[in-house]
Amino acid sequence: MTADIQDATGTVSTGSTTGAGASTGASTGSRDRKFWLAPAAAIFAVAWGGNEFTPLLVMYRQADGFSNQLANLLLGAYVLGIIPALLIAGPLSDRFGRRPLMLPAPWVAIAGSVLLALSAGNVPMLLAGRILSGVALGLAMAVGTSWVKELSAAPFDRRADRASGARRATIALSLGFALGAASSGALAQWAPFPGVLPYAAHTVIAVVFGLLLLRTPESQGLAIAAGALPAAHPATSPYPRFLLLIVPVAPWVFGTATTAYAILPALAATEIPSAPVAFAALLCVVALVAGASLQLFSHRITAGHNARGIMFALMLTVGSLLLASVAVNPPVLWLILPTAALLGAAYGLLMVSGLQEVQRIAPPDHLARLTAIYYGITYLGFFVPLALSLLEPWLGYPAMFAGGAAVSAVSLVVVMLVFRRDISRHGPAAAKHR
Repeated sequence: MTADIQDATGTVSTGSTTGAGASTGASTGSRDRKFWLAPAAAIFAVAWGGNEFTPLLVMYRQADGFSNQLANLLLGAYVLGIIPALLIAGPLSDRFGRRPLMLPAPWVAIAGSVLLALSAGNVPMLLAGRILSGVALGLAMAVGTSWVKELSAAPFDRRADRASGARRATIALSLGFALGAASSGALAQWAPFPGVLPYAAHTVIAVVFGLLLLRTPESQGLAIAAGALPAAHPATSPYPRFLLLIVPVAPWVFGTATTAYAILPALAATEIPSAPVAFAALLCVVALVAGASLQLFSHRITAGHNARGIMFALMLTVGSLLLASVAVNPPVLWLILPTAALLGAAYGLLMVSGLQEVQRIAPPDHLARLTAIYYGITYLGFFVPLALSLLEPWLGYPAMFAGGAAVSAVSLVVVMLVFRRDISRHGPAAAKHR
């Protein structure tokens, strides 16, 4: 069966379709062109905007007198934009295509940065800017990730392996998070106009990559069968494995990341009074570069076992949280840096292994929907700093980190039981691809 797919430049090419209208069409002359680079670059730019705010929390605490609770609320506020965008845009892009839903993402991110730059410490404007940044990131994660995955397969890219899409998307995401934090931290610490220049730098990046995105072809069929949108709720998911393997561990993705680059900098700020914002940016970069590095070589770690990658990441989570409980009582700088790196490594491997599993079990016409649910659950981890700051007067961070290690150990046991069940039911050869 063939379908005419109109590309971004207005030309029409003919290709085959598979599944429920999912396009695999690309003109013969465009085969194996790196179409995936443009949406990956857009994910990078949007992630830059999503994390440029994080090292500036120290600045807002010191310059504007924000409490820890208010600063952590602002950090997590963009989840209020992310989760609705994920759950709405994912199913819509499965029905109407990736381009219409992803093209606005860089421009929404720009709008968020403009509001943040103009806020001058005004809390409602900061909240609005953070929520817009979240909307853009939700679009990029649900739709952009699916677009990269589909453009990393035949006929667009015949050289990619089956894990290339997840790996490329998560590396773009992590590098965007890392460079956004690094640039904003450095500009806020040493450049003039610390409340404006970090956001201006992101605006330039997002404009460039937003324009590049315009020439990327659609990868999802435009003539998808009409009908009701699939229900975007994990309780109705036809995939029990998603509920058993992904849901228990997904909150640890950003639970580990935010511990590294939101909680640890606040606890160590008194140890480096001359450059607290730069140190916050350093911890953020250390964590996210460690995560991106592990994502780059994740295929060597998992070797086809997505569950094995998740198990290894949870082991890192347990160890890094235990190390954190020691490193902050009292703050010890030479321990905090490796703790951030281990937490970042856990984040990176959890993210890519979970996404690979989602892409493995999702049919083409439900790919963005299930990706959106996965990312929505991961972002629950962004409320970890707020929850811990509220509990701190009663429990203290060392005890809470140790408690987190115990809970992540329980998650590890659940994953191990699922993996052992797969082996007992299907044998080692079948479990290898799970």
